[in-house]
Amino acid sequence: MPDGDEMSRPGESTAASRTADYAALEAVFGVGMVGLIALTSRRERDGGHPISTEELVLLAMSTFTLADVLAKERISTWLREPFVEEGTDHKPVRPEGSGMRYAIGELLTCTRCVGAWSAMGLVALRTASPTAGRATMRVLALAGVNDFLQSAFRLLAERTNRAAVETEAARRALP
Repeated sequence: MPDGDEMSRPGESTAASRTADYAALEAVFGVGMVGLIALTSRRERDGGHPISTEELVLLAMSTFTLADVLAKERISTWLREPFVEEGTDHKPVRPEGSGMRYAIGELLTCTRCVGAWSAMGLVALRTASPTAGRATMRVLALAGVNDFLQSAFRLLAERTNRAAVETEAARRALP
């Protein structure tokens, strides 16, 4: 019988089986990386186009955006739903189920984890089809810049509104 440290909630796997599930996911990731390395090596031998230093910026921005969309945004609820309990705002709350289902749920609620898989997928797309990869990276990078600008605008508007309220309160407090 597992002790309290091995089971944090009913239906969850034991620590030993969770470790095996995580190892299986890591093995899949490792096989994907080996495949990507083989694809990259073959493409470069055949005169393919290696990823330039300049493209790394686009790749980083597009990876960030894709990971954020997959792990947090409402549009990806369908993907997370079998593995993650969603809140009323469709934001992931916590993984659910047990075994591999729970491990995948943990992966899908972690933007860093999803980011590693997203980066591998985007590099694979860019390597297999440079034109499609570049187009995808550009769209995702632009979406990420849009998110940043929207957040910056929202923050600026909130600060401006707060300052206006404080100024009006100070004006009324004067004799």
